[in-house]
Order: sequence, then C-alpha cells, then structure tokens
Amino acid sequence: MGGCAGSRRRLSDSEGEETVPEPRLPLLDHQGAHWKNAVGFWLLGLCNNFSYVVMLSAAHDILSHERTSGNQSHVDPGPAPIPHNSSSRFDCNSVSTAAVLLADILPTLVIKLLAPLGLHLLPYSPRVLVSGICAAGSFVLVAFSHSVGTGLCGVVLASISSGLGEVTFLSLTAFYPRAVISWWSSGTGGAGLLGALSYLGLTQAGLSPQQTLLSMLGIPALLLASYFLLLTSPEAQDPGGEEEAESSARQPLIRTEAPESKPGSSSSLSLRERWTVFKGLLWYIVPLVVVYFAEYFINQGLFELLFFRNTSLSHAQQYRWYQMLYQAGVFASRSSLRCCHIRFTWALALLQSLNLAFLLADVWFGFLPSIYFVFLIILYEGLLGGAAYVNTFHNIALETSDEHREFAMATTCISDTLGISLSGLLALPLHDFLCQLS
Repeated sequence: MGGCAGSRRRLSDSEGEETVPEPRLPLLDHQGAHWKNAVGFWLLGLCNNFSYVVMLSAAHDILSHERTSGNQSHVDPGPAPIPHNSSSRFDCNSVSTAAVLLADILPTLVIKLLAPLGLHLLPYSPRVLVSGICAAGSFVLVAFSHSVGTGLCGVVLASISSGLGEVTFLSLTAFYPRAVISWWSSGTGGAGLLGALSYLGLTQAGLSPQQTLLSMLGIPALLLASYFLLLTSPEAQDPGGEEEAESSARQPLIRTEAPESKPGSSSSLSLRERWTVFKGLLWYIVPLVVVYFAEYFINQGLFELLFFRNTSLSHAQQYRWYQMLYQAGVFASRSSLRCCHIRFTWALALLQSLNLAFLLADVWFGFLPSIYFVFLIILYEGLLGGAAYVNTFHNIALETSDEHREFAMATTCISDTLGISLSGLLALPLHDFLCQLS
C-alpha cells in the first residue's frame, strides 16, 4: 500500500537517478501484485472517464435548463421553444448539445497538446490529486447551476479532470507490464457504460438531475484511493510470453540505433527524437482521429436530431438511451483485446465514416421507420470506436521501445481529443442549419 506513493515519488521527482533494484517477489506475491495493478488500472480508467461521460449524458438536461433553485422535480425539463424554429420537424434546443461536447473536450485538447512538451516534469501524484478535485468540483458545480453558462463551467472542470488523468495514466502504463493497457482501456469503456447507465437509471427511477449528479461524488474519491492505495511499485518491463513473441514478429514502429533504456527517460529525448517518434505514430494517430470525428459527430451532432415521435420515450429519454447504448458498445469492444487484435485500424475508420454518412442521410430524409434501427446502429458505432481505441494503444505499446513508450502514449492521447473537437466545431453550424428547416 504505502510503497505506491513512494514509487511515484521515485518516478517523478528523480527520474534520472539510479535506484537500487528490488529483489524479485515470490510467485504468489508477484501474482498478487499483478492483479492489484490490473484492478487498479481498471478502476483508474473507470473513474477518470466517468465525469466526462456523465456530462455528455446530461447534455440535453444542461441545455434544457429550466430548473430554479427550488425545483427538485425529476420530470425531464422540456426543450425551450424557439420562435423561429417552431415549424421545424426537429425538436431542437436553442443550442446544440455539441456546445456541451466542446466544453467537455477543448480543455482536454489544450492539456494533451501541451503534455508532450513538459507535463512529464510535474510529479504524478499532484497531477492525480488535481484530476480528482476537478472531477468532484464538476459534479457539484453542474448540480447547483441555475444557468447554462454555469453548467458549462462545470463541464469544463470535468474536461480538465479527464484530460489530465488520461495523459497521466497512459504515460504511467510505461512503467508497468503492457497488459495494464488492456485493463485501462476496459475501465474507460466501463466508465462509458456505467456513467451513461447510472445517469439514465437514476433519473428514470425518480431522482432529479441534481440529486443524480451529487450521488456520484464517490467516484473521484475512488480514483484517488485506486492510485494511492492500490497500485504497487512499478517493476522493470518484462512483457514475456505471447506478447513478447507477437512483438518480436512485428516491424518496429520506430527504428533507432540507440541502446534501449529504462522507461522514464522520455524527458531526455531530444526534439529530433520526438519528431521521429511522432512521424512513426501517424500511422495510428490519423485513423483514430477519423474514428472519433465520425462517432462524436454522430453522438453530439445527430443524436438530438434523431428524434422519433412514434415512441413512448420523451426526447430527453431517447437521447439518454442513445448515449447508454453507444457506451455499451464501447465497453464491450474495449474489453475484447484478449479475444481479438486488430492491426489495421484504418478499416475501423472507414466503417465509422460509413456510419456517419448513413445516419446523416436518415436525419435529412427520415427513412428509418423505428427508433430500434437507430439503437442497433449506435451500438455498432460504439463497438467500432472502442475497438479503435484499445487496438491503437496496444499496437503502439508493442511497437515502441521502452525509452519511447511514455512519450508515444502521451502523444497519441491527442488523437481522440482532436477528432472530437473537430466534430463539435462542425456539429454546431449543422445543428443551427437543420433546426431552421421547416
């Protein structure tokens, strides 16, 4: 327990110093450490993305903000009427849910752009502490907000928490066996499913959005406990077994003549080395950007417009079900790495782009007769997105040397965030255009 905090200080405060290697643990202790780290990274992935997912699930409620300080009703707030838009066939808010997406992703984009330049100089423990505090603050601020602007400020805090946490924990995987990447990815998928499902379930059960958000304050505490109390001291990398055989059979992502060094030396990489690593990563970065652009253009640009009047579900309930089914697909595919490895992630980018084209055509022409067809497509969309994420980072872990891995993980984090940001920017004008149609 206590060894984890000490190990983090050793990694972050004196990365360049030599440390005395610890004796190899007995087999049982080694297995216990393996499972503690596996569960630890799964919980970190779950808690880190939880607030981000909840804010997207609550996007329709945040923008339909008709609560007053005394309103604790669990009745869904109806969308505010828009005079110029009253004849539109779409049931639109005055502002697209893409506005919540941008508030939930732009701070993350800034963090991830700056991370490869100097974030590694800041110790891990303070980063995790800031991430937990921001997550808790986001729930409180959105729960007690009485305007869209205040609610969006809470969403920004969730974005800071998620972005800082993701780049921190993915960098931290460089100091553990590669298997923890699979556990981390599964945890982030679990955050999507549990976050969307808990918001849907609690509001359906009768809690107001405010009460639902306040009930989730235990998640940031679990994040801090998982990091400070559950993770064990990092050990020297020893992929071993199947992963070692697979890695040796592959073409290295980055060719280098420099001798391999221990993880944690990314701060000593020159600008030329960083540029070389980055160019090698583009084979994985570009398709991941495309996948996330397409799926979040669907999620925050089209979900609100895929409104079916021939169902018992209200507009807000339909939106929450879309989010929940998408996250269910993400969770399933992010947990599937041991069953299915995908090397060529470009195929996933193409399939996700076809999803976007199909649903955009349905928004325009309205040819799907039932919401259940949309449910199936959204579930499939989530499967593609989750598979792209977990396979991208798994492939990079196999194809980068130890000395480059921390930098490579932190750099590739930008892919999903960049795609999501671009989709939000384009979804805003599309929303305004379609909502003005009669």
